[in-house]
Amino acid sequence: MAKLSSTARGVYIIAATPFDDAGRLDLESTSRLCDWYLEHGVDGMTILGQMGEAPKLLPEESARFVRHVLDHLKGRIPVIVGVTAPGLGAMKHLADIAMEAGAAGVMVAAPGTLRTDESIEGYFGQVAKLLGPDTPWVLQDFPLSGTAQITAKLIRRVADAAENCVMLKHEDWPGLDKITALRRMEAEGARRLSILTGNGGLFLPLELGRGADGAMTGFAFPEMLVGVCRLMAAGEADAAMDLFDTYLPLVRYEQQPGIGLPARKYILAKRGAIASPALRAPAPPLSAETKADLDWLIERLDRRLAKARG
Repeated sequence: MAKLSSTARGVYIIAATPFDDAGRLDLESTSRLCDWYLEHGVDGMTILGQMGEAPKLLPEESARFVRHVLDHLKGRIPVIVGVTAPGLGAMKHLADIAMEAGAAGVMVAAPGTLRTDESIEGYFGQVAKLLGPDTPWVLQDFPLSGTAQITAKLIRRVADAAENCVMLKHEDWPGLDKITALRRMEAEGARRLSILTGNGGLFLPLELGRGADGAMTGFAFPEMLVGVCRLMAAGEADAAMDLFDTYLPLVRYEQQPGIGLPARKYILAKRGAIASPALRAPAPPLSAETKADLDWLIERLDRRLAKARG
């Protein structure tokens, strides 16, 4: 598999991590989920992201999961592995495992304890040096999750100092103007970065219109993300927004803090992508009423799609 580069575009789905009802890694469901994502047209996958419950895995489980995914996919699509860790040693260890197993690159977020531009820039400088020139990496910008606040100018400084930084996982909110600022800097001569966006796809058509290259998020209907990206690339912005609008109630529901991931896994299980919607503890349960909401929204979506097909 070719390594990640600044030309990457499309939908790199943030994959869930399947567990069985007892909270054990479910590698059979992992294989099923990989195939399901492929069937729905994704261009790449990102595993062990924040929505992949990475902090809940033991180091040996993370390594086993990474190797299993990469062995199952066998290079059919590029895979990015989240390697953010409290210590740089643990980060380097998992990054080496991932790259040796065939990952296209790794993703790193700066801890929220870093308060100044100088400390953030210094941190990413250490990351770039530690990973080495042969490991492409993604700068994850997700301040709403407690990671560091990073301005567009600082992202540019980090990328200019580290040629192995090839992509921005953009998940600031509000963040549309940040995308515009970064693309303006490139128009003025800065090195290009691929920009893929998150937040469940909540602003995807607008982000693509501002210059994003695609999505890196985990919405349980990846076909919508793929369709919107393809329509926008073809210059059909109105059609892209119409498609997005059809799914918007479910996009919004999944973006609720706290229950977003349980809702997403509930939908994935309902769609047959995974055997169990279980999260690893601690995890909030879904009430019967919340499940009823999701069932109704899915049924409503099915009716709208059937009507659109004629």
